[in-house]
Amino acid sequence: MPGTRKLGRATDHRKAMLRGMVTYLLENGKVETTVTRAKEVRSMAEKMITIAKDNTLHAKRQVFAYVTKDDVVKKLFDEIAPKYADVKGGYTRIIKTGTRRGDAAEMCIIELVEPKTTEAAK
Repeated sequence: MPGTRKLGRATDHRKAMLRGMVTYLLENGKVETTVTRAKEVRSMAEKMITIAKDNTLHAKRQVFAYVTKDDVVKKLFDEIAPKYADVKGGYTRIIKTGTRRGDAAEMCIIELVEPKTTEAAK
């Protein structure tokens, strides 16, 4: 069940961390983090992109309530969501990169996937 990982944080700290990481992912296209955090970030980032595909005032208010930067919300509605207009999901990919040196935590890169074009699929 998505959204049930506690990540060793208090609730308010966990929510703030995930909001920041989702905002950073949408702003820069990729984030390097641990696998468990990436799985939680993927869940929320895909929800934000799905909401943004609607492009209504209600959708904008929902995204503004979660994403922490105004320019990232604008980028999400103007650039990111239209790219995925005909895609039903799978907007992100997690690539495992090995373990972190200090504590041997499993690290990965979560990034936005470029959608397949119709010409390339034929």
